[in-house]
Amino acid sequence: MNIDQTLISAFAPTGKLRASINLGNPILANKDPQTGEPFGVSVDLARAFAGKLGVELELVVFDAAGKSVQALSEERADFGFFAVDPLRGETIAFTAPYVLIEGFYLVRDDSPVRTNADVDQPHNRVAVGKGSAYDLFLTRELKAAQIVRAPTSPTVVQTFLEQGLEVAAGVKQQLEADARTKPGLRLLDERFMVIQQAMGTPKSRGEAAAAFLRGFVEEMKASGFVADSLKRHGIAGASVAPAA
Repeated sequence: MNIDQTLISAFAPTGKLRASINLGNPILANKDPQTGEPFGVSVDLARAFAGKLGVELELVVFDAAGKSVQALSEERADFGFFAVDPLRGETIAFTAPYVLIEGFYLVRDDSPVRTNADVDQPHNRVAVGKGSAYDLFLTRELKAAQIVRAPTSPTVVQTFLEQGLEVAAGVKQQLEADARTKPGLRLLDERFMVIQQAMGTPKSRGEAAAAFLRGFVEEMKASGFVADSLKRHGIAGASVAPAA
């Protein structure tokens, strides 16, 4: 299909389409240990979007969600992959989510914390990934517990253990993977939030660009592209978001 040139210019003012990729969420992107190249559902979607626009793609890679969001807000990237959050929405035009993932709490086996309701107590310190969606959410929701920010989401459990904290919060799959390698840990039985992973572009790029990106995400969900990508990369526990 022919894409209007003004739309291409809105998305790629430098001549390249710069995609902000966050390696801090292994459900969305990882780095190949042999080649160092990023891969995952967000990378697949970035390539498909560049192909649709007919523009060369440049991956701008970060190790944490906060850095990825900042790059887009400062327009050092043209679009990216983020959890929807009202604070981020001040500068980013989000699509509907393409993937839904769950946020869970992790504690030690002997912890008195048994349910989510036990977490928000003055004596509890909760490790989170700095600038992550669940950091932003828990900063609003927790009234008594203290939040301790790890540099990135993959270092949450390490921070939790090294500092002797009471609770770790994060993406369910990341916490499960850490718990398998570090004995004496358990996840609570219920999620504390559903994290809506969406695509986004700076609001300054205009409503036409935002609408085009929204349409692209709906097309990728409906065609089975997102489901196929999750399956190909062996991602379990994440679900394709319903149509908007």
